[in-house]
Amino acid sequence: VQLQASGGGLVQPGGSLRLSCVASEFNADYFAIGWSRQAPGKLREGVICISSSDRSTYYSDSVKGRFTISRDNGKNTVYLQMNSLKPEDTAVYYCATGLRSDCEDSDQFMDYWGKGTQVTVSS
Repeated sequence: VQLQASGGGLVQPGGSLRLSCVASEFNADYFAIGWSRQAPGKLREGVICISSSDRSTYYSDSVKGRFTISRDNGKNTVYLQMNSLKPEDTAVYYCATGLRSDCEDSDQFMDYWGKGTQVTVSS
């Protein structure tokens, strides 16, 4: 099971970014995939998850209305669309899976983590 996140970068407040999570060595179509983030000096925070049936589960209230998750099964890829970015969204973003079809109540069920991608929101 391998996951690779990409698409991070530096963006101004109010801007947008789309992160990609490419899965390999397994078929992501059948499993829930989630995004989490970790800011400097803070604990990891679950952000959002998408189930195998494309149902979204938000783990962070702070991103509701701004972030959305989607998947492209043909590309074995899950996306995190981030709009109206704020400086407090600055973090390393990780994608992960627990090889379960549904999202659980938190990201604690995730067993497989990819390398993260840095997102910096600053003017």
